[in-house]
Amino acid sequence: MNDQRSMVQTKRLTPDAAGLAEAASILRRGGLVAFPTETVYGLGADATNPEAVAGIYAAKERPSFNPLISHLDSFEAAKVQGVFDETAERLAKAFWPGPLTLVVPAAKTCTVSDLARAGLDSVALRVPAHLMAHALLEKTGCPVAAPSANRSGRISPTEADHVLGDLDGRIDAVIDGGPAMVGVESTIVACLGGAPRLLRPGGVPREAIEALIGCRLEAGPEATDNPVAPGMLASHYAPRAQVRLDAAEIRPGEAALLFGSTSPDGLPEARAVLSLSESGDLIEAAARLFSSLRQLDASGADTIAVSPIPETGLGEAINDRLRRAAAER
Repeated sequence: MNDQRSMVQTKRLTPDAAGLAEAASILRRGGLVAFPTETVYGLGADATNPEAVAGIYAAKERPSFNPLISHLDSFEAAKVQGVFDETAERLAKAFWPGPLTLVVPAAKTCTVSDLARAGLDSVALRVPAHLMAHALLEKTGCPVAAPSANRSGRISPTEADHVLGDLDGRIDAVIDGGPAMVGVESTIVACLGGAPRLLRPGGVPREAIEALIGCRLEAGPEATDNPVAPGMLASHYAPRAQVRLDAAEIRPGEAALLFGSTSPDGLPEARAVLSLSESGDLIEAAARLFSSLRQLDASGADTIAVSPIPETGLGEAINDRLRRAAAER
């Protein structure tokens, strides 16, 4: 990187009042702070400050056409930024605070910068459930743009050490709040007129949303190099190793990522082996997904072979991340 952020000394802040106060101060003056949410760690900047938002793109080496989610401390604050139709309001009231992002038309009172919205006339908004994130947003007093705190296209971080592994020296601080509980990013639903669309599966299962709104979510656009919402790049969440999905056998020298009680052929020849959940628990699997990919990537294997995972519940989000990790780069 050829900018000042390459010279930043990244602080590890404590998850207490003093640490949160320092983090909020850094954000208000245009700095970058990674912080825990219930999904993954986010890389925060003042969403109303285009220079601060540009710092996110620079630190992540993220394409500027990929819009960012802005985080707020309440539905009332979100209504200043976006226009909520009846469906969007029902979803917000049911699942906020929580791992759901709503893409809605930008309000006339919207202060989220064009850069954070990637020039779109919509805005992606979320009220996180994590108490520390909520406290930070309250202290900061503005929308905080916060994509996952990792280099663009790399594995999302679920611990402070993961953040530092990718961004040490590129950001001002990280609040060490322990491991994220959900482990995959938020579900993204677009409410832009007509039927709501699922743009990205995530921490709120499709079934729970459809049960609330009384109809099936329309399919969003396919993964693309010109996304209309965060997390829609075709190749994303990628380790250095290639990812091979639905593996019925493990080839010599591959790393193995297992699920459930399966014991595929060739397992003794694996370079490294981890299980997302030996009991087949999708919640446990989601929480372990990114950290497991990181550990297997560190083994030096050229390929990570992944056992089949069901598409139900959080399995849809897990498989979405794995397909993007396996996409052609």
